[in-house]
Amino acid sequence: MMKKRFLTAFIYLFLGLWALLVLFPFYWMILTSVKDYGAYNAEYIPQFFTLSPTLRNYVDAFTTVPLGRYLLNTLLFTVITTALMLIVITLAAYAFARLRFAGRDFMFTLFLALMMIPTELVVITNFTTITNLELRNTFTGLILPSVTSVFYIYLLRENFAQVPDELYYAAKVDGTSDLRYLRKVMLPICRPTLVTITILKIIECWNSYVWPRLITDDSDYYLVSNGIQEIRENGFGRANIPAMMAAVVVISLPLVILFLLFRKQIMSGVARGGTKG
Repeated sequence: MMKKRFLTAFIYLFLGLWALLVLFPFYWMILTSVKDYGAYNAEYIPQFFTLSPTLRNYVDAFTTVPLGRYLLNTLLFTVITTALMLIVITLAAYAFARLRFAGRDFMFTLFLALMMIPTELVVITNFTTITNLELRNTFTGLILPSVTSVFYIYLLRENFAQVPDELYYAAKVDGTSDLRYLRKVMLPICRPTLVTITILKIIECWNSYVWPRLITDDSDYYLVSNGIQEIRENGFGRANIPAMMAAVVVISLPLVILFLLFRKQIMSGVARGGTKG
């Protein structure tokens, strides 16, 4: 009994220390963002607290650089991309899971094989295509390469495959179309996985850096990930770390809130999608 209690206490102590290590960068980011610029530069030894916090850095984050526009661009990009992707992957996953057609399993295998292709090769192909279509520095060029995902199709297809075939046959006897069956039966049943995919895609879009940086050189189309670099180079300057941290806090806050609100749905959705039977 004592051995079990000691083991439990050790596990909680280890998890607590690990949590402190993980959360410390976030604490340091927030702490730096509320420090005065002069006081921060005067610190020869880093201070782990401040007695005179200020919100001036947050004001500078919105007035010195167009952070509000970067946030709006990112919001539009995230919402449109996620909505289009949900439509595409839902139809594709339903076709692979429920419809019967020649070469279905072979085609699905080819889809999975696409996951083995390095991301860099896909970026090069997408860049060439978007450039040839003259869609650089447009929201269309930003959005198009991100409206599908082989992994999300696979995740949703496995979830759809768990729904009993008897429901499908009964619906077809009643004269229900495949689209109506998908909308009325499959989607409500698989809602946890869809919520998980939606949240993960939102996080992916919000943190997107390489593709937006590659396809846009007009600041009117910068997302927050690219805006950080622009802020560092042409906004506050490399020395104004507190203002930079304030901008990073503003950019990170929506994702932190999103994860805290839907963390249970994310975990249950991933577990549900990865369980067969």
